[in-house]
Amino acid sequence: MKLASSLSLATAEKIVDEVLAIGLREGMKPLTCVVMDSGGRMVCMKMSDGCGLLRFDIAFGKAWGSLGMGFSSRTIRDYLSGRPTFQNAIAAASDGRFIPVPGGVLIEDAKGMTIGAVGVSGDASERDEYCAIHAIKAAGFAPNPEQEAEDWRAASLSDKH
Repeated sequence: MKLASSLSLATAEKIVDEVLAIGLREGMKPLTCVVMDSGGRMVCMKMSDGCGLLRFDIAFGKAWGSLGMGFSSRTIRDYLSGRPTFQNAIAAASDGRFIPVPGGVLIEDAKGMTIGAVGVSGDASERDEYCAIHAIKAAGFAPNPEQEAEDWRAASLSDKH
């Protein structure tokens, strides 16, 4: 029996490789990228040399949470920031796999159907999201959200801005 996936390995690899290339080009910290199909199955994952141990789990949680809720992890953060009880309930229901910060981006086909999600972790969340959005576009698909946060370059993991 052969199971169908909404996203091919070749496409997922193209997205992951582009995320890592964008991160290098933009001088970002080492990144981890996870690509899932619409059923929440991981199709591809790669990490830059020097990534922290938790980066995979965070990238996975950003993509998985986006698929689970049906919108980007930035939107999840924005919707739930004033609803901590509901956010905690989702975290409990997902066995802790839910990461409600930018960097989880849905992949949509030409018909607007969600065919997967990308999760990126390693730099500031808005910078992670920038990489995911532009890698999805480079692969010929539509990201959701369509555009990165306006101030993505200003986001930093450093306490020195």
